Amino acid sequence: MSSTGSATLGIAVAGAGLIGRRHIELIQANPRTRLCAVVDPQPASKDFAAGLRVPHFESLEDLFTGPAGAQPDGVILATPNHLHVPGALVCAQHRVPALIEKPVADSLEAGLQLAEVLAHNPTPMLVGHHRRYSSTLQAARKAIHSGLLGRVVTVTGSAQFYKPDSYFAQGAWRAQPGGGPILINLIHEMDNLRYLCGELESVHAVASHAVRQFAVEDTAVMTLKFASGALGTFTLSDTVAAPRSWEQTSGENAAYARYPSQDCYFIAGTRGSLAVPTLHTWTHAPASTGEPGWNTPFTEKNITLDAVDPLAAQLAHFCDLIDGKAEPIITVADALQSLRAVEAVRRSIATGGVVALQDLATKKRQPEHLERLAS
Repeated sequence: MSSTGSATLGIAVAGAGLIGRRHIELIQANPRTRLCAVVDPQPASKDFAAGLRVPHFESLEDLFTGPAGAQPDGVILATPNHLHVPGALVCAQHRVPALIEKPVADSLEAGLQLAEVLAHNPTPMLVGHHRRYSSTLQAARKAIHSGLLGRVVTVTGSAQFYKPDSYFAQGAWRAQPGGGPILINLIHEMDNLRYLCGELESVHAVASHAVRQFAVEDTAVMTLKFASGALGTFTLSDTVAAPRSWEQTSGENAAYARYPSQDCYFIAGTRGSLAVPTLHTWTHAPASTGEPGWNTPFTEKNITLDAVDPLAAQLAHFCDLIDGKAEPIITVADALQSLRAVEAVRRSIATGGVVALQDLATKKRQPEHLERLAS
């Protein structure tokens, strides 16, 4: 039962952009939830909320001081990156659970500040790395952790696609520092690779903005070293006509054209290899004589699964979190590890050198206003 006395959970969505509207669709489709408010300072969002017949507020502060009927049981923060931590802090102040869209913060320091506040003001917070709910990603992780591939040796990844000009026109912040593909897209990839292959140890990266000429990168290439000793490469670009990205290969979001024969990750180990998301595997069959090698035929198989909508599964988990029936599977601390990986990429680009994740700060002194909130 929600705090408002309704049999459903009232969810407010802050940010009425692309991802915010997708969250709203899912809330409306889920029998456990109802949209109780839209929070967005843009004038057009007021008409949008009116069309949905829900209250509109320009800020979270206005929401929490608004009428009782609009008070949420939970808040989804689908705002621009630099507003994730401020919004989460307001929710923490009012002890309201929040689902924070990725990245958890637009900088490592801001994310660490949020973690410090939550340590003093425990409030359930779930970070929206929704691909962890993907049945494809879970099946790939299970295969790797089962030892099917042996010891993982190399990892190759790709997030290459073309964002149309309208994407940037709809959100000018996306062409400014903090809004490029490293924070918007690579944060997903780093979380995926951590989930599949374990923690990263160090990165070396180069980037360019030669095509779009924005204040942020449009392309980056990096080399990765995992704590396990595995080595990897990753190519990121939002300005190439290519089908090798999670969105265009997994088929988990119908908004994107799908190329089901393509993969975006290739993970190779001492006994076999795995392509994701096709989940095609190549393994050496037990040899009756001799040892397996490059002359030994592979056994090829496809891992089968029942597909789910990761965003819908994430909302169901958020409901359980609000009801106190579950713990967040992606905490602020966990998400900070993926943000730390992205920060290492950014620092490597800035310095030209290899950046070890352990060299990045684990704690920062909070600004005075955050210290007051934590006290």
